[in-house]
This record gives sequence, structure tokens and C-alpha cells, in this order.
Amino acid sequence: MNSKQKQTPQRNADKEQKFWKGMPPRMRALAEPSGKKRAKPGTKGEGDYFRIVVRPKGDFVFFRYHDVGTPGHIQRLTGKRSSGSWDTQAWLISKSDAHIENDKLVPDSENAKELLNNLGSVPKLLKGDIFSAKDRQNIPEKEKPTKTQQNAYRENIAKAQKARRKS
Repeated sequence: MNSKQKQTPQRNADKEQKFWKGMPPRMRALAEPSGKKRAKPGTKGEGDYFRIVVRPKGDFVFFRYHDVGTPGHIQRLTGKRSSGSWDTQAWLISKSDAHIENDKLVPDSENAKELLNNLGSVPKLLKGDIFSAKDRQNIPEKEKPTKTQQNAYRENIAKAQKARRKS
């Protein structure tokens, strides 16, 4: 083995060490086969919202947030399916509108209370700030309009007629 052959492994080790030291921590973690993985949002319990998942994320190809009521309190995460139809994937409730007590989500505001009552089941704590629940019951078209829908329809007509008389 000549001197050049002896220096090559050391030079390669130096290059490798320099490369790893210059790499950002995230990239280094990904390069390691069993490196640290990034914590998924909501699993640490440090966010501003509680998430109530009502449908699996894999059912959707695109997502959009909608404020429901007062901005920043309750948000609806809707997803678009590959078929083009939209549906609710999750609900986000601000931590100022609810709190956790004995692994249960307890509402602090009327809007949060109404949302939790309208869900098809009691939200179950999965991890951190993430809960799972069933969405409200799907009523078949042949059973519509329901009594509630008929009453709302009558009330809206009465409001419109009253407003028209005033003007």
C-alpha cells in the first residue's frame, strides 16, 4: 500500500464529516434510516385549536378552511374528493371556546356547545389536541324535507314578508 492509498480513506472521511456538519438538522434526520421524525400538527397539544376528525384524510385530494360564525373561533376543514364532491373532514374549535376535562372536550361557548351537540357521537381523545367523532347523521333525500327544515322554511318566508312590508 503506497502513501496515496493510505491518505485516500482519511480524505474521504473528512469530506463526509464536513458534508454532515453542514447539513441542516431536518435533512440529517431524514438521511438517517431511523432518524427523528417531525411531530405531526396537533399531536403535542401546543396549538391554538382542538381538532375533531370526522372523516379520514385519505378520502380527499384537496382541503380548504372555512370560518364558521365569528372569525378565529370555530373552523370547518372541508375536503374535495376525487369525484369533485366536497365534505367536512374535520372541525377546529379554538382553545378559548373549549377545554379538556378527563379526556373529554368540554365546550365553553354556545357555538362550541352547539357544534358538539350536532356531531353524531361524543368526541374521543386520540392524541394531544386531536379528537375523533362521527359526523351528524345523513338523512336520505326521500325523507326530506324534515320537520325542522319545514319550520325553518316557514320562518324564513315570514321574515322575508315582514321585511318586505316594512320597506
